[in-house]
Amino acid sequence: MPAAAQEARRPSHCIAIADAAPGITYLHKAAWTQPVPQYSVRLHYIGHASYMIQTPGGLSAITDYNGYIGPTTMVPDIVTMNHAHGTHWTANPDPAIPNVLEGWGEFGMGIEHHLDLGEMLIRNISTDIRSAYGGSEDHGNSIFVFEVEGLCIGHLGHLHHEPNDRQYAALGRLDVLMVPVDGGYTMALDAMVRVVERLRSSIILPMHWFSGHSLERFLADVSDPFAVQRLDGPELTVSLRDLPSRPTVMVLQPEWLTD
Repeated sequence: MPAAAQEARRPSHCIAIADAAPGITYLHKAAWTQPVPQYSVRLHYIGHASYMIQTPGGLSAITDYNGYIGPTTMVPDIVTMNHAHGTHWTANPDPAIPNVLEGWGEFGMGIEHHLDLGEMLIRNISTDIRSAYGGSEDHGNSIFVFEVEGLCIGHLGHLHHEPNDRQYAALGRLDVLMVPVDGGYTMALDAMVRVVERLRSSIILPMHWFSGHSLERFLADVSDPFAVQRLDGPELTVSLRDLPSRPTVMVLQPEWLTD
């Protein structure tokens, strides 16, 4: 992780305008190998807890990177990792990746990232995790926030507890939220639903589901306050003006990246 890259800092617009209410037009799908339209962001669900986030200028970020994203020669510009489980990180990331952001520091100390690459700002909020043999590790994982094209995109990672008021404030506005819905390895579904309802993001993207049962239960639990839309592929492209007027859960189908 190049230290120099983290020295460039600017304020977070997601916190500064957390009460803003963007407008809407239309949400659409696209292929990840094609250029991203201006003022938009492309999201591709790779699988497990890994999403790819792409910008119009060609930057790509992979969440909860575990070392494999599919049979592709693409090298991401940024990867984020969490270490609650080995499927969310790797000790040997591709050395060609210029920015590797670990979601933990020394035991119990956490870590702080504020990486400004111009077209994308990546920051994190440390969270506690359960550790082996019933213990816990303070600040052992991170929620990562990606700010790009005016959008605030949050990835809850391997979240083990409901955020406190300070953590919610640090998150700010999240237009798009990637949320684990396994119901056990991370958090019980009723607790995760409370997190989703409090954040009230315009788009909620389920992840970390191992069976249709946990996914369907999550969808049933949030179907009153949120609309539900099932997409037939792994990708969508969205801009600030495309956000739905009613918060909507969008179910993407995981797919490896292929050239």
